Amino acid sequence: MESDSRTRAAIEAHWRASEAGETDAEHAIYAEDAILDHPQSGERFRGRATIVAQRGGHPADRHFTVLRITGSRDMWVSECIITYDGVPTHSVSIMEFAGEQVSHETQYFADPFPSPAWRAALAEPMPGQEIIRA
Repeated sequence: MESDSRTRAAIEAHWRASEAGETDAEHAIYAEDAILDHPQSGERFRGRATIVAQRGGHPADRHFTVLRITGSRDMWVSECIITYDGVPTHSVSIMEFAGEQVSHETQYFADPFPSPAWRAALAEPMPGQEIIRA
C-alpha cells in the first residue's frame, strides 16, 4: 500500500503542476516512451517529448479541477474538469503505470449537456453541482 500512496501523491503533483503551468513537473510522471491516446479524435502521441509538445502548443487558457482520483497498483483514474478559455469540459484520465511512471494514458473528454425534462423527477444534483436544465 505504500506504493499506492506514492503513486497517488505523484498523480496529485501532476495535476497541481498542470494547473500551475509547470511543464517539467507536469510531465515528470511520464516514462520517456509513454503513450497518450485520445480515442474520441483517434490520436496517439508517442513519447514524453511529443506529449509535452502537443500540450505546450495548446492555444487555450486551461485550468484543472480534480474531482476524484481512484486506483491501485498499476491502474489509476482521475476525474477532472478542464476549463478551456472559461468553458468547462469533463475529462477522465486513465493512467497505466510501469514502475513509478505512466507508460500509457487514455483521456476521454465530454462537454456538459442539459438534463431532459422527462427524467427531472428522478434526479438530484451531484454534490457541489447544479443540474443543467434543458
